[in-house]
Amino acid sequence: MKEHNPIEINLHKKSRLLEISFDTGENYRLSCEYLRTHGKSAEIKASDTPVAGKINVNIDSIEAQGNYALRLFFDDGYDQGIYSWETLYELGKNYDDNWAQYLASLEKYKLNRGESDSIHNGPAVITILYFMDKLIAFTKEEEQLELPEGINTVEQLLELLSKRGNRWARAFTADSIQFTVNKEFAELFTVLEHDDEIAFIPKSK
Repeated sequence: MKEHNPIEINLHKKSRLLEISFDTGENYRLSCEYLRTHGKSAEIKASDTPVAGKINVNIDSIEAQGNYALRLFFDDGYDQGIYSWETLYELGKNYDDNWAQYLASLEKYKLNRGESDSIHNGPAVITILYFMDKLIAFTKEEEQLELPEGINTVEQLLELLSKRGNRWARAFTADSIQFTVNKEFAELFTVLEHDDEIAFIPKSK
């Protein structure tokens, strides 16, 4: 059986994702909830019912286990999960089937994922800071923006801003700017939530 070894591992805490790139070319972004509910510890495997109510769980820290696995420390106190490279690869490869089976199991036992702590009554409002040059001829360096329905990632926000006009379209391309969310550098897939602050900064030439 071919081995699958990671070449890059990144924890994106804002988006609650563990991103893993393997030497065979695959790249997977596994949610912390998915990893927590699909752990391989004896405690979880011995239970007849699925792990539930973990929609908000995050990973506090990661510890390498030799050169074969990761130990994940979740913020709900669970730290018994040892995830081998092959387990992580299989979780990524079989995500769709695994997640569908998990949701069906929750329904069978009348359990749920819990209530998201990001729920906000009404449209999400974010603060945007512009550390830009005069290319766009801003009239202000900061604005409050109510996110339209369906806009909830940095990438989608960039697409929205680029539609404001030609100057915006030229300035707001992923290869010309970098961005932070709540003062931490973020990725295009970073999720935006109510009260977040996102700053746009031109890349150094």
